[in-house]
Amino acid sequence: MKYNEFVGHVQNRARLGTQGEAVTAIRATLETLAERISTDEAHHLAAQLPREIGYYLKQGDTVDRFSLDEFFERVAGRAEVDLPDAAHHARTVVEVLSEAVSPSQLEDVRGQLPQEFSPLFTSGSQGQLNA
Repeated sequence: MKYNEFVGHVQNRARLGTQGEAVTAIRATLETLAERISTDEAHHLAAQLPREIGYYLKQGDTVDRFSLDEFFERVAGRAEVDLPDAAHHARTVVEVLSEAVSPSQLEDVRGQLPQEFSPLFTSGSQGQLNA
């Protein structure tokens, strides 16, 4: 998947007004995901994405253990949006991500996350926040 296609899918599915808002959602989600998975896994995931998007996964160098609620809170802080929007945007980004990378790569990422992160892999507005 090419960069413009990835951004366009996120913008359309998350119903964001501009490409800039979509890029912000992508950056916030992937930077937060990179904090939660191993550096090697983040780099493997980045290798299957357009360079401009994969870049966001290469910013961290340590694994930080935090809950799904904290994940959404970090995305909200980075994107400067409220918590329900952050959860919706993050799920949308992960939905597009799952279409852009191999199924085995996505399973490797999911394998590094606790079961409580399953709602992150539920597209759009489905699933519930634990708030």
